Amino acid sequence: MRICRFTTGDEPQYGVLTGELDEFGQPTEDARVVALAGDPLYVGIKLLDEEHRVEDVRLLAPVLPRSKVVGIGRNYAKHAAEMGNDVPDEPLMFLKPNTSVVGPGDPIFYPRQTENLHYEGELAVVIGRICRDVPPEQATDVIQGYTIANDVTARDLQRSDVQFTRAKGFDSFCPLGPWIETDLDPQHFNDGVRVQTHLNGDLVQDGSTKDMIFDVPTLVAHVSSVMTLLPGDVILTGTPEGVGPMEVGDEVEISIDGLGTLTNKVSKRD
Repeated sequence: MRICRFTTGDEPQYGVLTGELDEFGQPTEDARVVALAGDPLYVGIKLLDEEHRVEDVRLLAPVLPRSKVVGIGRNYAKHAAEMGNDVPDEPLMFLKPNTSVVGPGDPIFYPRQTENLHYEGELAVVIGRICRDVPPEQATDVIQGYTIANDVTARDLQRSDVQFTRAKGFDSFCPLGPWIETDLDPQHFNDGVRVQTHLNGDLVQDGSTKDMIFDVPTLVAHVSSVMTLLPGDVILTGTPEGVGPMEVGDEVEISIDGLGTLTNKVSKRD
């Protein structure tokens, strides 16, 4: 099931996307958005007698994190190597504020404080219920589903500040979308799912979740051993190798098998 947030110009609503995706991860012509009664995180899936063509709605970030976005650094060995870092012995966590979240099609603003803004295509885990100290074998019980994320990073600030808060915390630095897929298996019988990033149409990242150092159940267990996770919280699972700079006017497309494509453009902040 694909759960989305959308607007027709009025107040945002939740919905379920029906139909198929084309080879580019976009909804086909027969796809429709069926409206839901309230937030499915709290009231469950309650379909309304209201249906829209996808082209008649604007898709928003499919979840608004109630409290936090938890990032995981260096979770792919080749990415750690390309940044000149060792592989961590346990998941390396950092936080992004929920104010960094934007949706598909929203601009990524290039802050004046940086001169080296990077894309990072990632699989994102959406938490479905309040939880703490979750054993790895029970992680799927607390996951609502998965979506796509761009863990936008001011690389020069990351290096100068050492810790990640400013480098990853600006408004618009966490695009999410286009929907939440509840049926995805990110390990897929140990084969993983493909994660690709295109910059202005050129393939710049091409990885697989099978190459994660720490898999999703391990990440959920580790994060929840430190902090309580709330419905709508998001865990970013790390990025494959191939990260690089974006400039004003660039378009970034992140695609994950079974999830679709998240597209955002870089804009100058006034």
